[in-house]
Amino acid sequence: MKRILSFILIALLIVSCKQEEKNVIISGAVFGTSFSVQYYSESNLNFETQFDSLFYVINKSMSTYQVNSDISKLNRNEAVLVDRHFIKVLDASHVIYKQTKGAFDPTIGVLVNAWDFGPEGEIANLDSLKIDSLMQFVGLDKVNQINSTILKPKGTFIDFNAIAKGYGVDVIATFLEHRNIENYLIEIGGEIRAKGINFEKQSAWKIGVENPNFEGEQSILKAITLHNESMATSGIYRKFKVDENGNRYSHIINTKTGYPSKTNLLSISVIAKNCMTADAYATAFKAMGIENVKTFLKEHPELKAFLIFENDKKELETLSINGFPEN
Repeated sequence: MKRILSFILIALLIVSCKQEEKNVIISGAVFGTSFSVQYYSESNLNFETQFDSLFYVINKSMSTYQVNSDISKLNRNEAVLVDRHFIKVLDASHVIYKQTKGAFDPTIGVLVNAWDFGPEGEIANLDSLKIDSLMQFVGLDKVNQINSTILKPKGTFIDFNAIAKGYGVDVIATFLEHRNIENYLIEIGGEIRAKGINFEKQSAWKIGVENPNFEGEQSILKAITLHNESMATSGIYRKFKVDENGNRYSHIINTKTGYPSKTNLLSISVIAKNCMTADAYATAFKAMGIENVKTFLKEHPELKAFLIFENDKKELETLSINGFPEN
């Protein structure tokens, strides 16, 4: 009997000493956009300084907007040894490049710049001959790696902007998990990763799928739950050009032609296990078009997708593929 009472007392002591999970929210600016990290910690740990350090390292490695980053030096054909972050993103890019048959291609950066969607500024008097001359430097298969050295043609411009935000989300997630944080929601510029539950609401994390709006106003089309997954969205409703006939062209450059994509696909959201993968495929699918995306996803059930597009009557339609959540 005494042993039972002792056990109960010890159990009660452990429960009483266990601190209540506290909600921590850290937000700010990074990668030319905003970020927000929400997590629950018994000791109310604040990792803002550590997040800033991680963002600094990623920018130093892969930001085309920083003149002294490794990728900027590489694009200027300067000698540089890249870090593990660069190598990890390059390896993932090669895999997705092959799986999408080149629809995802970070070397399209030279055309992104030419069309004034990138950090270098537009090329004056851009015509078909100039585009053809630039296309000879496009193709991730031209980029190779030996240890920490990257080999590429001198005219090739590497741009990881279509995958780096998602990778940044994953880096923060890995950091939190190494510190035994099991409930979190991370968002960088619309790219999201969630794990566990929202403790305050005692339910799965709810996130919004945005309604495409060319006027810049933000509204939510629908809210869905994420269960230990990531979601990334690519669309033309924020960065696009309009020609003299009123046709909209997206900032996603067609890797086969070198021209901005003219498409009725306004937005595509992809759910995958990690955010880097979701980010890259969202960009690739945007360039592939609806029918090619549907065919591709039949062979890749691990990816879920939600498409918003205009039909022939200029009306909005949606399409959920591979079990993309309805709510």
